[in-house]
Amino acid sequence: MNWLHTLFALILLLTIAVGVIRIFKGPTAADRMMTAQLFGTSGVAILLLLSTGMNNLVLLDVALVFALLAALATLTFIRRTWHDSGRRKHDYPL
Repeated sequence: MNWLHTLFALILLLTIAVGVIRIFKGPTAADRMMTAQLFGTSGVAILLLLSTGMNNLVLLDVALVFALLAALATLTFIRRTWHDSGRRKHDYPL
């Protein structure tokens, strides 16, 4: 494994560790959701770096699944927290 891939993976792991502080300290749910997105993005980047460094193609598939789950989590969060006072609930087709 290339030492450069390992170094960048450790730096990204450090960003996740710093993000844990925001999870506990974040004043709003949006701050916590943004930190969860940071976890998802950093996790995908770490998996891509490790996949390249170790020549393991299975980690690419895992990274793709994590990216799809992160997008789904964001959409779910927006759907549950966004309120439009001008419309009634039955106005939305979904």
